[in-house]
Amino acid sequence: MIQLLVLDNARMAQALVDYLATLGISCELTQSELGVSVWLADEQRLAQAQQEVKRFLAEPTHPRYMEASWQSGRADARIDYSKGMTDPITDFLHQAGPLTLVVIIACLAIYGLDAIGLPIFDQLAFHPTLAQFTDWQAWRYFTPALIHFSVLHLVFNLLWWWYLGGQIEQRLGSGKLLILLLVGAALPNIAEFFVSGPRFGGLSGVVYALLGYSWMRSKLQPSCGLVMPPALMGFMLLWLALGFFDLLGNTANTAHLVGLLVGLLQGWLDRHHKPA
Repeated sequence: MIQLLVLDNARMAQALVDYLATLGISCELTQSELGVSVWLADEQRLAQAQQEVKRFLAEPTHPRYMEASWQSGRADARIDYSKGMTDPITDFLHQAGPLTLVVIIACLAIYGLDAIGLPIFDQLAFHPTLAQFTDWQAWRYFTPALIHFSVLHLVFNLLWWWYLGGQIEQRLGSGKLLILLLVGAALPNIAEFFVSGPRFGGLSGVVYALLGYSWMRSKLQPSCGLVMPPALMGFMLLWLALGFFDLLGNTANTAHLVGLLVGLLQGWLDRHHKPA
């Protein structure tokens, strides 16, 4: 199934699904802490469904949607929240794609190997010196993003990766997320090296790239389906600013800033692209 959009109003989500059903477009609803997700069951109807979602977002209170619920005989239908609440693992997996999950597993595995004393950091850290930039160990431009130094650091980054990366992968495909992952890791890592040296790590540069990308695409192309609530964007910008004032301890501030700029630029470049 393909996620069409996420709404914070369950009644409106139900009305949209009922209306799509009158057009022969079969959809399902799931509920999570992020809101109510509308999922397309028939991927062959994706183009038509996206057009209808765009139409819905432009006028969500139009009578056609509530009338569809009445016609279906479910005007007072309610979403069954029990599944999402009692089965958090299924809900977690449902909101992510394969690349999102692979990166989560890789980060957890690397943190676990480091915790038991294996010299994983030395194998994955950034190039030790500028002279080694052109050697054959090209993975070192990317792999510092998979290294984390505390449980809090790991959990914070993985939750954001799951939320932002999962949304991008579900709406725009694994290929787009892979590009953002690689570029959003390599460029911020290079910038951080020139500012603070090679001993850094964490997925937060990539997270800020996804943040900037999601915000830019949601503003310039709402029909792409990406959702970035202003409050979340504001929180992360505040977090970025606090880092530069040394209020958060040892953080890779340059990587955060460059990651954000990478995401904003890529979002602007992709503003006319149609979802896959």
